[in-house]
Amino acid sequence: MTTLRSRIIAWAGRMYLARTRRKGFDLSRMSFLPESVLMPLRREGLDPVGELGAVREQEPISQLPVPIAANVWLVTGYDEVKQVLGKANAFSSDFTNLVGKAGAGAEQNPGGLGFADPPVHTRLRRLLTPEFTMRRLGRLTPRIHEIVEERLDAMEAAGKNGDPVDIVHSFALPIPSLVICELLGVPYEDRADFERLSAARFDLFSGANASFGAISESLSYFRDIVKKQRENPGDGLLGMIVKEHGDSVSDEELAGLADGVLTGGFETTASMLALGALVLLQDPKHFDTLKNDDTDSDTIERYVEELLRYLTVVQVAFPRFAREDLEIGGVQISSGDVVLCSLSGADRDGKLGPEMEQFDPSRNVPSHLAFGYGIHRCVGAELARMELRAAYPALVRRFPAMRLAARPEDLEFRKLSIVYGIESLPVHLNG
Repeated sequence: MTTLRSRIIAWAGRMYLARTRRKGFDLSRMSFLPESVLMPLRREGLDPVGELGAVREQEPISQLPVPIAANVWLVTGYDEVKQVLGKANAFSSDFTNLVGKAGAGAEQNPGGLGFADPPVHTRLRRLLTPEFTMRRLGRLTPRIHEIVEERLDAMEAAGKNGDPVDIVHSFALPIPSLVICELLGVPYEDRADFERLSAARFDLFSGANASFGAISESLSYFRDIVKKQRENPGDGLLGMIVKEHGDSVSDEELAGLADGVLTGGFETTASMLALGALVLLQDPKHFDTLKNDDTDSDTIERYVEELLRYLTVVQVAFPRFAREDLEIGGVQISSGDVVLCSLSGADRDGKLGPEMEQFDPSRNVPSHLAFGYGIHRCVGAELARMELRAAYPALVRRFPAMRLAARPEDLEFRKLSIVYGIESLPVHLNG
């Protein structure tokens, strides 16, 4: 177990260093696009840029000046985003809509849920849903708490001489990477390949072709994993699906589902852990509240849900393609139009209540859209919540005097990103 743990943590470290060089999901090479198109991916610290809120107030659905044949719409209002994401019959998410565009070929379809429409999406989601019920996820609960404690021990050891410790490198990255490994049931002897392909899977800096190449290699890796699970099913997600569904699900479908779980369950949770810790560090009142409250209290749940809303690290949903002419929020959308939903903009909509630009765990608001909405809502949402509920209070209780080791204005955030995040978060553990 020590060797495995070291390898996973070493991978997280390599990923962190690579991100420092690449700026994570850095899309800065897309300078040919108008600023209005890139604006939904920009932030000022933890907050979406002010222009996003201004657009939402003026036009919850606005047309983007993109130099392509189809109309492209940006949806920023909470109600309007829910309408679009909730109309699976009127909008398509199928990968074939991208074929021939952005360097995508039919053979590069990643499979899984994100780029599938019913009835394919319906059948595949039914395969995954039982594995993400609270009853099934309950088997991971002890391991999640073990992983959190292991990372806290490692942080304590790294900071024992008063040296700064990076929460991103030491805490936020390793926790979801280890949990996803446990969930999928990736064999220990294959972890090196898993680690390498996980990093490559999220590297979008080199452009669309490189990204699709990483996806193809990742799928090839998971096909090998599926083959081994067919021969000897384990107790992880893949093994359980094989045991329960056998040949009714193909190897290609299983590989796509595994790749999708990795895609949705790692980077988003890592970003939430790091940025959520920053929110707590910047406000001693909230830090002390979590530090002094019971682990299983409603307080922790309120904090997690408000952090999810406030940060909404997945900034824009997968593109939707209109199947028919229809009206959303008083705006006429034509068949073939492309619709981009700003989740971060929708979750700050003033229609939800006063001062939505502020972090306030005492507020009562409708459900946030951090996990999406409709049939494509993140199937692993409860797993992410489990990790966040375990990690935040454990962090502040282990290090009650923790403080930032850098000036807030010197912290480096991702410049343009689909999944927002911070490059590093150095802290002094003992004040």
